[in-house]
Order: sequence, then structure tokens, then C-alpha cells
Amino acid sequence: MSGNNCTAVTEFIILGLTDDPTLRVILFVIFLGVYAVTLIGNLSIIILIRNSSQLHTPMYLFLSHLAFVDIGYSSSVTPIMLINFLVDKTSMPLGGCMAQFCFAATFGTAECFLLAVMAYDRYVAICSPLLYSTHMSTRVCTMLLITSYLGGCVNAWIFTGCLLNRSFCGPNKINHFFCDYSPLLKLSYSEDNLADVLPAASTGLVIVITVLLILFSYIYILFSVLKINSAEGRVKAFSTCTSHLTAVTLFCGTTTFIYVMPKSSYSTDENKVMSVFCIVMIPMLNPLIYSLRNNEVKGALRRLMRRKHSFS
Repeated sequence: MSGNNCTAVTEFIILGLTDDPTLRVILFVIFLGVYAVTLIGNLSIIILIRNSSQLHTPMYLFLSHLAFVDIGYSSSVTPIMLINFLVDKTSMPLGGCMAQFCFAATFGTAECFLLAVMAYDRYVAICSPLLYSTHMSTRVCTMLLITSYLGGCVNAWIFTGCLLNRSFCGPNKINHFFCDYSPLLKLSYSEDNLADVLPAASTGLVIVITVLLILFSYIYILFSVLKINSAEGRVKAFSTCTSHLTAVTLFCGTTTFIYVMPKSSYSTDENKVMSVFCIVMIPMLNPLIYSLRNNEVKGALRRLMRRKHSFS
């Protein structure tokens, strides 16, 4: 690299979503509101589950961790995006850029695993209710959570390791609203093509494993529910799964589009839009999906509000 008289990049300039000053103000207000709802909604889910003894079950334990992961996922990206709307130039040092992507990839992958774990929990609850306390013991739940977070770390390390092995020399403007993998890869220099293949293969493997686990869980759930004689029983059994299925469809669909599909099949602007939806919007939607469609959560919230009102 020194032979090419090229200076190593020490910081990156993040171009953001748009250059239009008026649109930037509008988007700042919108996404500030989205981020506020994300934090309030997910923190409320965590606090509600911790303070409601009725929700001290594996299903809601996993839901509280999903809320925590959503906070981390959104917070790794959204604050920098909001700053970008307010200033003319947003720059990040190389180390900060790598750290931002590493955190985003860790929380994003952990969310995939948590959604699969939640599907397995529903499978055990519906298909083997008598063995539920054994199959979903505290020890098993702890192991499943550790596996989810560890899987997130491993996948993020693969991405970050590939980036750290590349040289950054020359252009330093990232055509995105955060330090995402594809824009960083375009700015890097190396004769090693492993960075093009390995991360996509790693993410593809994560998605295949988690989607297959979710798919097989719901196939068994479907057969078990169809054996229930009463229509009311079938509706009640399915109602515990609809929120989870909605969250899975939204998250896995957008993640596959961004990190697995060939980059030539979509434009940079489309990548930005899908990334906004995946990283900024979905963490806001998850608590709404799980609270508005879940009678137990709504009931626990009403009881908690009555308890606080009686104390006051």
C-alpha cells in the first residue's frame, strides 16, 4: 500500500439518508419519535415482565430478552443517524465504525436466535404441555439464552474479522446512514475475496438454522392444534403464536434481503430503506405487536397500573 503512495483511512464520513435540508428536519422529527417509542415500549415490556408474577414464565423471559436486544439493536445505529440529520458532516473513526457494526450485528443475530428459541418454547407448550416445566426448566432457558447471545457474537466477529483484515485506503465516504458491512467493503482494498463470501455464508447459515427451527416448530404446532376438538381451543392455541409469527416474518424477511441476497439484485437506496425498516422500525413494532395482540400482557399492565394507583 505504501508503494501506491496511499494514506490509510483513519475516519469515515457517513453520508446519511438524504442531502435535502427540509427532508432531513422532517426525518429527524419522525425518527426521534420512533426511537423514543422504541425505548419506552421495550423498557416497559422489560419492567412489566419483571414486576408481574403472572408473566414469570419462559415465554415472557424470552420476550424480555427480545426487548433488551431490540433496544441494543436500535441504539447501536439510531443516535448516529439522528445526529446526521442535524449536522452537515458526520464522521466516525475507523475503530468506532467497526464497533458500531459489531454491536449491530451482534444484537441483530441474537434476535434471530431468540425468535427461534421462542418458536421452540411455543412448540413445547402446545405439543408437550405436561412436560413443559421439565423441557423448559430454568437451566434449559439459561442455556438457550446463552446460545442466542453467543451465536450473535460469533456471527458479528466473522463480519468484523473480515473487515479488520481489509485495508482502507482512499475514499472514506460511506453511502449509508451507519457503518454497514457492504458500504465498508466497497471502500476497502484487498486481493482476498473471502470477505465477500464468508459473512454471507455465515448469515445464511444463521437464517437457515433459525428458520428451519421455527418452521419445524410450527409444523408440529399445526398438527397438534388440528387435533383439538373445539374451535375455541384451536383459536386460543393459535392466538399465542400470531404475534411471534408476525415478528419472525418482518425480521427474517428484511435480514435475508439485506445480507444474503446478491448485492447486484437491488440498489443502494433499496438497501437503505430495508435497513431503516429492519434496524429502526422493527424494534419499535415488536413491543406493539406483543402487547396489542397479547391478552396476558394487557391484563398484567392493567393490574400493575391499578396497583400503582392504589399505592398513590
